[in-house]
Amino acid sequence: MEENLQKTEDDEINLLDYLIVLAKHKKIIIYATIGLMVITAIYSLIVSPIYKAETKILPPQQSSSGMASQLLSQLGGAAGLVGGMVPVKSPNDLYIGLIKSNTVLDRIIDRFNLMSLYKTKFRQGARESLSGGLKVTDDKKSGIITIGVEDKDPRRAADMANAFVEELRRLTKGLAVSEASQRRLFFEEQLEDAKTGLARSEDAMRGFQEKTGALGIGEQAKAVIESMAQLRAQIVAREVELRVMRTYSTENNPDVKKTEAAINGMRAELTKLEKRKGDGPDPLMPTGRMPEVGTEYIRKLRDLKFNETLYELLLKQYEAAKLDEAKEATVIQVIDKAEPPEQRIKPKRRQMVMIAGVVGFFLSIFTAFFLEYTEKSSANPENRDRFNTLKQYIDIKREYLRLQRLIRRRNKDNKT
Repeated sequence: MEENLQKTEDDEINLLDYLIVLAKHKKIIIYATIGLMVITAIYSLIVSPIYKAETKILPPQQSSSGMASQLLSQLGGAAGLVGGMVPVKSPNDLYIGLIKSNTVLDRIIDRFNLMSLYKTKFRQGARESLSGGLKVTDDKKSGIITIGVEDKDPRRAADMANAFVEELRRLTKGLAVSEASQRRLFFEEQLEDAKTGLARSEDAMRGFQEKTGALGIGEQAKAVIESMAQLRAQIVAREVELRVMRTYSTENNPDVKKTEAAINGMRAELTKLEKRKGDGPDPLMPTGRMPEVGTEYIRKLRDLKFNETLYELLLKQYEAAKLDEAKEATVIQVIDKAEPPEQRIKPKRRQMVMIAGVVGFFLSIFTAFFLEYTEKSSANPENRDRFNTLKQYIDIKREYLRLQRLIRRRNKDNKT
């Protein structure tokens, strides 16, 4: 009980000692705190104000089924299985990266002559200064991108924010950044190959007819040939679509697996048709039941039908991708156009003065305790003797160095 009481009294005495120290050096605490607040307030009035202008845009949104899928679904039968491309991820991160790209930054730098404004000789320095004042945020719920630009001039800040949107539109026109653009570029290459194959088939059929004359075949053989040609064309088109899907999807994607299963099913059906037996002519295997000329005609007709069907399928997908791309090209919409801000965002004078007051208060308290410690240490005889000894050592060392310099100077004069 007595120990607890003694401990409480010691704590009260220590707290009282602290208060005495603070009261003893109250002028230092008050003057330091107020002085730092005044200096900060003066600095906040002298420093140039910074304004922030913001514009909000809505980037292109990926649809779950493109126009190409809708057109393919209208083909009917097995061709309807060719549709159903999966969408890519949200493009917001991509568009934010484009806004911060060196291409867009350089265009803004040249447009507003920022190298002269920022007083830098190197473009990289202007990029860093511009990037420091560029604030791009993405609202995950709404998908809206906010572009903010900080500058000393409110009018220039608004003009630069709007210019970022204009330069983003210019950049995206020459890039395939959307699903439709990627499909359009891919189908454009595939369409050229299909067109070349179709031309070769037409030339081969015309040359064969000029050489041997056209041979008629039965309606049943025609039906088998056309079915096989359409089925093969659909398999190739489906494989083309699968390669497109793999450019932005993984192997575990349900639509990828569905497409692979459809291709396997169509290949199985094609195998049945190729191995089909009966009294009619077989268009795939030359036999004694089929004249050699007729077999050659059927083969060329099969290739021609195959290339025609493949070309039509790819052409429909290419046209659909072009329409989707044209529609998405104008989807970058400005929700709120940047206007010159009326209020500054920097410096925040009240906040700066309050922080300076808190910092000055604690620094002055630390100074007060340090002075008190120094005063008590110097009053202690033992510490005073140590201090005097250290002072004498410093004086002796200083005198020794002075004599050394004097001797070196005299030796130098003697040599001269």
